[in-house]
Amino acid sequence: MNIKKIADNIYEIPPTTLMARVEGTIKKFEMRVPVHVYANEYIMEKIKQDRTLDQISNVACLPGIKKHAIALSDAHQGYGFCIGGVAGTDAETGMISPGGVGYDINCGVNLLRTNLMIKDVKNKIPALLDLIFKNIPSGLGSKGKLNISYTDLDNVLNNGLNWALDKGYALEGDLKHCEENGFLKEANADLVSDKAKQRGIKQLGSLGSGNHFLEIQKVEKIFNKEIAKKLGIFQEDQVTVMVHTGSRALGHQVCTDSLRAVEQAMKKYEINVPDRELACVPANTAEAEEYLSRMACAANFGFSNRQIITHWLRESFQSHFKLSADDLDFTLIYGVAHNILKIEEHEVDGKKMKLNVHRKGATRAFPPGHPELPQDYQDIGQPALIPGTMGSASYLCVGRPKAMELSFGSTAHGSGRLMSRSKAKRKYLPNIRQLTDSLGNKGISIRAASNAVVAEEAPGAYKDIDQVVQVSHDLGIIEKIVRLVPLGVVKG
Repeated sequence: MNIKKIADNIYEIPPTTLMARVEGTIKKFEMRVPVHVYANEYIMEKIKQDRTLDQISNVACLPGIKKHAIALSDAHQGYGFCIGGVAGTDAETGMISPGGVGYDINCGVNLLRTNLMIKDVKNKIPALLDLIFKNIPSGLGSKGKLNISYTDLDNVLNNGLNWALDKGYALEGDLKHCEENGFLKEANADLVSDKAKQRGIKQLGSLGSGNHFLEIQKVEKIFNKEIAKKLGIFQEDQVTVMVHTGSRALGHQVCTDSLRAVEQAMKKYEINVPDRELACVPANTAEAEEYLSRMACAANFGFSNRQIITHWLRESFQSHFKLSADDLDFTLIYGVAHNILKIEEHEVDGKKMKLNVHRKGATRAFPPGHPELPQDYQDIGQPALIPGTMGSASYLCVGRPKAMELSFGSTAHGSGRLMSRSKAKRKYLPNIRQLTDSLGNKGISIRAASNAVVAEEAPGAYKDIDQVVQVSHDLGIIEKIVRLVPLGVVKG
């Protein structure tokens, strides 16, 4: 593969002809745009270990793709699109691909601040984790505590955080400080299958499995005190809380249903792609509009799921520390989506145009002055939340102007896996005590549904979060504001 370094932290694969086997026949496919990979030497070495570069090159073949296909510094192999992949296609004539969002629709992160300091929680973390583990269902197939009707579920799917606000699970500030105010208006619950609703109705307000987590953190380092203060971070050792989960089984089923419909429609529209996992349909077709509506429903479920967990976290903290909501100041700094498709305006070849921006394992990172930002963040840029592993760190950053030029206003969404879950389990499960002891020696308490989950999510299974974030910082996509380190983690 012809990949060359064209600038600091930027590698390019120029457009070329790709050969791929499609339905038993070798066919030629032309890359319509170059691929840009944002990486340093350490990260590029890791990215080359799987099919990431092949996958993002295939994405560059999609009809209607504009400017470049992007692999961010956390990129690794996924379904169709690499995870950590971004692509913008013409909103009028380009393709819409469910694989560019993935199965975990609106997997994302809420970051909350508190008035607590490390001295207030130091000896209370284990008991607090026990309470949280009890109050918030977690793990594969876990069910939430809510007993909602299908009418309620349809309202969640159609209205997102507006439903949570009406039901008392959210504050006005939660909507203001959430991407899209926690509500995608394209949603139409009538288009979501009964099977998807059946899989989701019992899971609202649950954490899920895999890399999903709740984390109690402390502020370890503040890089920009002025911006940190505007985000409610005033000093080192302040306690924050991070929630990472998505749309659970409902989103998975929405993706499954949509891929089936899109794959069937490709023959009608005579579309060929180098990888069947890149199944796609032209924008403004019935199939594309149905996918966008279903995806919006799953996204609204994901926003609501994180919000209900946030509500129960507030209750758990208030109960445990015997503090009022005002005294605790358990406030949402921001909530972001990681796996989502948005129709946005971006500049391409000197002209502004509307694009279908596919972000798969990518966080929106709009710069100061962008009209999508809440009023109180207009002068600092959108908070971009980049979580690490249960043994490393997470970052609170803000978007910077170069993001619009380089990445369609996007940045990395986390560390990015180095090894598969099965490989991590084989490596770390036999010595799980050694792993948990090493975390304990760092002062990190863990609550997990099983030892297998801890092994799958071992820090060694991921890239170095500091280097992943530094690449985006050095490129001017984001600015690092705060480094957060874990004190206690609940894993699904």
